[in-house]
Amino acid sequence: MLIPILFCLASLGADPAIKLRYPEKHSLLVVFDAKGDLVPVRSAQDWAKRRSHILNSMQEVMGPLPTKKIPLDVKVLEETAKEKYTLKKITYASEEGDRVPAYLLVPHKIVGKAPAMLCLHQTTSIGKGEPAGLGGLPNLHYAHELALRGYITLAPDYPGFGDYQYDFKKSKHASGTIKGVWNHICAVDLLCSMESVDKEKIGVIGHSLGGHNSLFVAAFDERIKAVITSCGFTSFPRYYNGNIKGWTSDRYMPRLATVYKLKTEYVPFDFPEILGTIAPRGLFINAPMEDSNFEVVGVKECVAAAQGVFRLLNSRTGMQAYYPECKHDFPNEIRRIAYDWLAKAFEN
Repeated sequence: MLIPILFCLASLGADPAIKLRYPEKHSLLVVFDAKGDLVPVRSAQDWAKRRSHILNSMQEVMGPLPTKKIPLDVKVLEETAKEKYTLKKITYASEEGDRVPAYLLVPHKIVGKAPAMLCLHQTTSIGKGEPAGLGGLPNLHYAHELALRGYITLAPDYPGFGDYQYDFKKSKHASGTIKGVWNHICAVDLLCSMESVDKEKIGVIGHSLGGHNSLFVAAFDERIKAVITSCGFTSFPRYYNGNIKGWTSDRYMPRLATVYKLKTEYVPFDFPEILGTIAPRGLFINAPMEDSNFEVVGVKECVAAAQGVFRLLNSRTGMQAYYPECKHDFPNEIRRIAYDWLAKAFEN
């Protein structure tokens, strides 16, 4: 049965379906067909079309994803031998005139090829130094902890943090978010360029700022096979009761204010859809019950909405969510569970 179209906005591309707005962001298993009718998603091919519409909607808000890649030109600034891994302070080029500072952690004993993790930091002045274990909160030293478990880990600075000076006002990008996504895609390029990395076992992990950026980069880069997101999202209507101003700074998505007027009903995508874009790859979610930033009821609604996509695509690893009794944190026990889950996700 066809469901009538409720409303539409300007075209985003040649596909006439992309002109249309999905009226309910929690209803993932429907898609606009070429006639503009909303029909059920019954196959992987149907979902691929809906997924493409989600990515287009994300770029409508974030700005277009760049397409021109340049040589990474990796430079090693410092190298320190730790007990079980080598810590390298590096920079890599993401665009002309822009270099991303990062820490690269390489275990000493690698037999064959090793799995690799892109490790994204929270909002903290030391940026990459926190996941690398050089300061900040011990609960967020996941690049260090995963290196001890045999993973090659890469922890870049987000623009404006750590050693990464970035002028958002002069940026050619429509948002800091899309700039971050591009930098992180280039980070995956870097990992893929390493002979010691198993290219089929690359994942991403992040907390808070890093939590939602883990989802964003995985949505756009399917080379990422497993995602661990901590305290990174809730649905827009559940975010501070629909007050999404916190998402609108230059480092995030200014168009939410300038174009969509802070009205959640106008925003063309939401987090249930982003979770769906990860399927059938593995997704692990840490969402504390007392997180004041990302309201847990909204997280649970997003998870429930996206589960159908993982089932449709017969996801081997699936999506798992944990709701610990704590505030905006990534507790020891949940990290241990996440690391065990990751090892199983990367099993042959």
